[in-house]
Amino acid sequence: MSKPRNVYLMTMWTAALIVAAGGAVSVACAREAQDRESGPPSQRVAQLGPRPFFLFEDMKPSPLKDELAKCAKGPFKQTDFSIGHRGAPLQFPEHTKESYEAAARMGAGILECDVTFTQDRQLVCRHSQCDLHTTTNVLETPLAAKCSVPFTPANPATGTPAQARCCTSDITLAEFKTLKGKMDAFNPHATTVAEYLGGTANWRTDLYSARGTLLTHAESIALFEKLGTKMTPELKEASVPMPFEGDYTQQDYAQQLIDEYKAAGVSPRKVWAQSFNYDDVLYWIQNEPAFGEQAVFLDARVDEPGGVDVAISTMQQVAADGVNIIAPPMWALVTLDVDNRIVPSPYALAAKSAGLDIITWTLERSGLLSNGGGYYYQSVTGGIRSDGDTMVMLDVLARDVGVLGVFSDWPATVTYYANCVGLQ
Repeated sequence: MSKPRNVYLMTMWTAALIVAAGGAVSVACAREAQDRESGPPSQRVAQLGPRPFFLFEDMKPSPLKDELAKCAKGPFKQTDFSIGHRGAPLQFPEHTKESYEAAARMGAGILECDVTFTQDRQLVCRHSQCDLHTTTNVLETPLAAKCSVPFTPANPATGTPAQARCCTSDITLAEFKTLKGKMDAFNPHATTVAEYLGGTANWRTDLYSARGTLLTHAESIALFEKLGTKMTPELKEASVPMPFEGDYTQQDYAQQLIDEYKAAGVSPRKVWAQSFNYDDVLYWIQNEPAFGEQAVFLDARVDEPGGVDVAISTMQQVAADGVNIIAPPMWALVTLDVDNRIVPSPYALAAKSAGLDIITWTLERSGLLSNGGGYYYQSVTGGIRSDGDTMVMLDVLARDVGVLGVFSDWPATVTYYANCVGLQ
């Protein structure tokens, strides 16, 4: 039985409206996506998810909590204050395309590729030259036969843990590109490869590790350009003797990193090259001054006995050497006052007195803070009570210490804070 004509026309008209509306929604979605991925940082939309809201709601009542609550409706934009530490490795396999894309969506204005080299001297993104056994699936591939130390199962009778050591320098670039990234973890009690590749911390997740696309350093540059972010490569210490194979020197390695930015036409103003090796930083300052101006000295001296005092006593010399930016772990920049409040440390005051800018690492890398926060909060453990103290720590680093930016394993947290207090 056919519909009456007026009903038929109404149905057709409704369908046309739905199609039109759908088209409008599609156009709106497309425009929002374009806004996220183009234009200046102040115009790029960030998607933060629930975590930053969970953190500030977990705070004790305070003026800071009230301030953070007032901006809960956004909008939130990309900010250079938010630095994606290896991407977004709280939940995504580090140094993978997927991890970097997640960090950019969360508003990270700067992304990090830790740089090491393969057997054929090609630069790739890995936190360590010899971490493939914990950050990729190499042990379950034929390339396991090339590992420096093959998988050895745990021996419960002797208490010997499972072992393996697989390095980028064990394989070629072509072989490296066949691997898949995974969450950085291993099970020391494993008796099989499958067990060894587990061990992800219970405050992280394997939900997004079904695929992890590994990248060369050059590919990371192209991706970051596409995502509209700036870049902070870290030249990792070689785990093999240098010069590698007799003629690939540390200076060659440091120069190759810069050369890949120059080849891609990237402005030095968009690059913060980092190293724990002071000589690398001095090399860039002396041989690539345009890039050396923003070179970052990652200060691990604070982890050595008496290292904080050494670092404080040499701040003026570091500045005199032409270094403009120093980057210690968060705990080195803060201490507790007599009222158990987090305040700038003598290290932070010395760095500022020497005229050095400061970047710090790493927020969102400590799991639950009910235990005091572990390594990254060790100087203020007595003042850390809950996850909400993440925001308190961040506020002190930003306002009282005056850092340029904060590395985070989940950039949404820093992006939220920076937007709330007007940092770009």
